[in-house]
Amino acid sequence: MNQDYIKADEWSIIEEGFDLKRVKSSESLFSIGNGAMGQRANFEETYSGDTFQGSYIAGVYYPDKTRVGWWKNGYPEYFAKVLNAPNWIGIKVLINGVELDLATCKKVSAFKRELNMKEGCYRRSFDAVLSNNAMVHVDVTRFLSLDLDEVGAIAFKVTVENMDAEVSFFPFLDSGITNEDSNWDDKFWNTTKVSSSRNRAFIEAHTMKTNFRTCTFMQANLDYNGESISGSLEEQHDNFVSLKFSKKAKKGEQLSLTKFGGYTVSRNHPENELVHAANEVLDKASNFGFTKLMEKQKESWAKIWDMSDIVIQGDIKAQQGIRFNIFQLNQTYLGTDSRLNIGPKGFTGEKYGGSTYWDTEAYCIPFYMATKDEMVARKLLKYRYNHLEKAIENAKKLGFVNGAALYPMVTMNGEECHNEWEITFEEIHRNGAIAFAIYNYYRYTGDYSYIPEMGLEVLIGIARFWHQRANFSGYRNKFVILGVTGPNEYENNVNNNWYTNYLAQWCIHFTLEQLSKVKEGYQKDYNRIIGKTNLTPSECESWKKVADNIYFPFSEEHGVYLQQDGFLDKDLVKVADLDKTERPINQKWSWDRILRSPYIKQADVLQGFYFFEENFTLKELENHFDFYEPFTVHESSLSPCVHSIQAAKLGRMEQAYTFYLRTSRLDLDDYNKEVEEGLHITSMAGTWMSIVEGFGGMRVINDMLSFEPRIPKQWASYSFKVNFRNRILKVKVSQDEIHIELKGDEELVILINGKEYKLALNTTTII
Repeated sequence: MNQDYIKADEWSIIEEGFDLKRVKSSESLFSIGNGAMGQRANFEETYSGDTFQGSYIAGVYYPDKTRVGWWKNGYPEYFAKVLNAPNWIGIKVLINGVELDLATCKKVSAFKRELNMKEGCYRRSFDAVLSNNAMVHVDVTRFLSLDLDEVGAIAFKVTVENMDAEVSFFPFLDSGITNEDSNWDDKFWNTTKVSSSRNRAFIEAHTMKTNFRTCTFMQANLDYNGESISGSLEEQHDNFVSLKFSKKAKKGEQLSLTKFGGYTVSRNHPENELVHAANEVLDKASNFGFTKLMEKQKESWAKIWDMSDIVIQGDIKAQQGIRFNIFQLNQTYLGTDSRLNIGPKGFTGEKYGGSTYWDTEAYCIPFYMATKDEMVARKLLKYRYNHLEKAIENAKKLGFVNGAALYPMVTMNGEECHNEWEITFEEIHRNGAIAFAIYNYYRYTGDYSYIPEMGLEVLIGIARFWHQRANFSGYRNKFVILGVTGPNEYENNVNNNWYTNYLAQWCIHFTLEQLSKVKEGYQKDYNRIIGKTNLTPSECESWKKVADNIYFPFSEEHGVYLQQDGFLDKDLVKVADLDKTERPINQKWSWDRILRSPYIKQADVLQGFYFFEENFTLKELENHFDFYEPFTVHESSLSPCVHSIQAAKLGRMEQAYTFYLRTSRLDLDDYNKEVEEGLHITSMAGTWMSIVEGFGGMRVINDMLSFEPRIPKQWASYSFKVNFRNRILKVKVSQDEIHIELKGDEELVILINGKEYKLALNTTTII
């Protein structure tokens, strides 16, 4: 049974009632971020119950040494860990000397959390009876500023309802923190200096090995009936500093502590000026004040929502789901820094190392291309170009030569840091996703300049890898690719995974096409690239020979491409015939049993049909969907969205709707029973795709934007905006009509259900 305690609401995530057993899940669901930092929704006050503490700084990581039972040549030396950063949110609270702790209170009532996605803030309130019988009401508001992205703000308000009481606040900073996820329990942080000045405090620390220098800072102010209460230094030692604000409050009167905090980092400032930079940003925050900074937060989120919102009429749970996904994507990455990327857990947990996966290219780039300026997506592509030399080094470690590039499965700095051999060595399809993203970016934006400037070098490195990774089979008289893991990670070390082989063929052909195009139209860039890569015509001919003669496993009996050699040797029992108590199989079965089963973790062959649907007929899609989906357990967050898009294309709207709900509410309803570890950020872009590409049917066909809209029967209407080549289109689909409005500098011809329509500026076209 899925969790169901989150209240349905169009704009907010709401929890009512305090339950010790769901604290860690809620810490994930109510996480906040601003692209530069983020944090789980841990309580500010002391909490002695079970909790997963987590504050994270974008781009700051630790190279945790790989831990494996048997070392193999080519293993990465380390697994990059996203780091639990020094804690700045803490506020210890005493009421007549007794500590406020929801785990030990006599009674907790009227507990409510709300993540207001429209405004970008997190609120919490409750009533509690302490062991000394003091009855307190607490209201807390917290947000991470988009305008001052090094600053977070907290308003912590306490009212003692039944007596006069001495209320003491101890806002603190703590760098004595640990990671939940650690291979060797190494010390990740070294604190170098703790200091304070009046109502401000600072902890200077750096990461071990990577030597990221940080200053964690805070400023606190206490207000009582309009009077500002002075604080003092309470405690200061090796990795901790706290201030004290205390006031005897009359029964029923409120005390309000405001705390600004955050991080300055050597990635953005000279390392000897971090405290100075912290003081400067605290000055700015102070000049705004909590209320004004909160108003600016609302304004900034309003601008984001104006472009990225999807409005669904008639289905609150579906509406809440898509907004939650869009909100978390924007909290994680805003495109302001090309050194950053989109980790699969974002700022909500530590699993997966918090690094960059192929998810960015396959799922996230379409969302950022369409909801922001195209330069945001270009920065994500530039990120890979900047790591090309590392990708060549990664391939060289595995025995590849001549500039062949293998992009990492997991990375922070371009170097592979995933230490499971079946992933590191074998899940090489990630290379193809990066090449596809280059194609997809050009296809959608019309901006070809990336390819001669940067992309072609990436494509050459990838084509060289595929050429060397394939080998000629005399038995088949074809080129084969052996020993791989496809997107379906419930199959390891297989031969001729269809998706991998198809990507290899496509990548080579696409690279050869771009070489001709750049040679013809960008001679200077072409000469530079040929000189840099030493590419020769004979090498290109050798690539083409591989691509033209690659082997694809196919079943004449079933009329489908086989996921890999030997797939039909399996006991083909469909998922519907599995005992429900056996699910999810990744938690109930041994790995040996999973590997021998026909069960598919996520879209594999169907991932290829999603990427390259124009190369296959609708009947071919239908055949493959009907063959593979019944064996798919969807135990990857990346699976339901692809199936929703394809089900919609096939006109199977009930199935498409079911898959959409699963992808949009994957975390809210905790389908995979793991939300306490963090959210599935990158798959959230797939939720957006499920509506825009699935129900909306958005494609680029023959260089024209095209829509084939469909609508689930559960919805009265849905609408979304896309930025297509600097024109903004608003598409609204109801049960009876399609409305399309165009804004920009020039008219646009688009396709609707295969028919051309010329859209006039600032006019709504009704179809």
